[in-house]
Amino acid sequence: MTDTAPRPTLEAVAARAGVSRATVSRVVNGGDGVRQKLVERVRTAVEELGYVPNQAARSLVTRRHDAIAVVIAEPETRVFADPFFALQLRGISKELTAHDNQLVLLLTEGRDDHARVGRYLAGGHVDGALVFSLHLDDPLPGLIRRAGVPTVFGGRPGWKDGDGRDDAEGAEDVEGVEGVEYVDSDNRGGAREAVRHLVGLGRTRVAHITGPLDQTSAADRLAGYRDVMGAADPRLVVEGDFTPAGGERAMRRLLDRCPDVDAVFAANDLSAAGALRVLREHGRRVPDDVAVVGFDDMLPVAEQTDPPLTTVRQDIEGMGRLMARKLLGRLGQRDAAQDAGAAPADVVLPTTLVRRASA
Repeated sequence: MTDTAPRPTLEAVAARAGVSRATVSRVVNGGDGVRQKLVERVRTAVEELGYVPNQAARSLVTRRHDAIAVVIAEPETRVFADPFFALQLRGISKELTAHDNQLVLLLTEGRDDHARVGRYLAGGHVDGALVFSLHLDDPLPGLIRRAGVPTVFGGRPGWKDGDGRDDAEGAEDVEGVEGVEYVDSDNRGGAREAVRHLVGLGRTRVAHITGPLDQTSAADRLAGYRDVMGAADPRLVVEGDFTPAGGERAMRRLLDRCPDVDAVFAANDLSAAGALRVLREHGRRVPDDVAVVGFDDMLPVAEQTDPPLTTVRQDIEGMGRLMARKLLGRLGQRDAAQDAGAAPADVVLPTTLVRRASA
């Protein structure tokens, strides 16, 4: 065994800098009212001694934990298999790290996990929460509201008051909760652009593989499809679940129902990848026989499908960074407050169509 050097204390820093313990505490915890000359002496002493603040003690002084909960309302099997979540987490992590905040990841597998997450947030362990991938019947909004934790949501809210529920077919008409802050992409507009592109190619039997319709992103993309296609054959719309397997199942149903389908708009890239595999199995040439467009433009997926996927690009990583920036702004943390303090409660980022070989 080896001896461990004692951890430097505030008193040791104060002695090295020639100031009071209270002055060191104010400098270390970001307080005001200390002359710049003394601030520099304290910082030099901190560096020389290798002093690391005790987070528990610091939280008692600042009433901040410098920790943000990221709540993803999906099971871990989905989160770690879908690149969407990795991209959004990367954006969130970059922004939190830049402002010296810790990311605390919370996933939900079922109702017991919802209760656990609610208790954790109510327990005062974090300064705020970033929440995304909510479903319409999810109890998390109500639990978060009762916990009183500052929160920014990823995706347009699909509930009216945090407890009321809306059915999937009507979800695209919900404007969200007054005062709720969220960041989203223009799902409806992006879907319109995708379908207009397919129609512009001369395709007349344009199908849609949706995402789970208890999520507003999927409902909005379905609404965008209907904006263009109007009263299209209802058999051309099949519900998926944002997974490759779901895309495969939906594509098989489409070919059984409508063998003359000549175009498919899939609600995300993973569903489109599944649809492409089924079309290849059935000898359908893409894009000659069936044109395919996805949504997301996740490069690990879109550039590696066969053929490479035409898709609607949303800035997934940028959404994550903006969510974190807005939350830090609400918490009043330094330059983040200047970036986000005047921002509207809801931000909808634009999308663009990226053309590749599939359509």
